[in-house]
Amino acid sequence: MTTNIKATNIELTEAIKEYALEKVEALTHYFDNIQSADIEVGMDKQNKEKPFFAEVNLSVPGRLLRVSKNSEDLYKAIDKVKDHLKVELEKMKGKMRDKDKESLRNNKGYQE
Repeated sequence: MTTNIKATNIELTEAIKEYALEKVEALTHYFDNIQSADIEVGMDKQNKEKPFFAEVNLSVPGRLLRVSKNSEDLYKAIDKVKDHLKVELEKMKGKMRDKDKESLRNNKGYQE
C-alpha cells in the first residue's frame, strides 16, 4: 500500500505523521487489498466548534472510499476516520463474500 500524507493550515510534525500512518496501516487488518491511501490532516479556520479535520481516500479494487471527519482534537478526528473506514471496509468485504457464495451456489447448481 502506498500512502501520501498532506497537512493543511498546520505544520506536519513527525508525531502526527506517524499516528496517521499507523491508523491507516491498521486498516489492512480488515481488508488486505488496499492499493493506496491519501491522508489529509489540517485545520479549518471557518469551523470554530470543531476546527481540526482528517480526510482519507482509500483506493481498493474497483472503488474509492473517502471519509472526512471534524473534531476538536486532531487525533480524535484521525481516530473517527479510522473507525468509519473500518465499518465501510467490513461492509464491502461482506458484500464481496456474499457475491462469492452466490457464484459458488450457481456453479454447483444449488436451488434457493
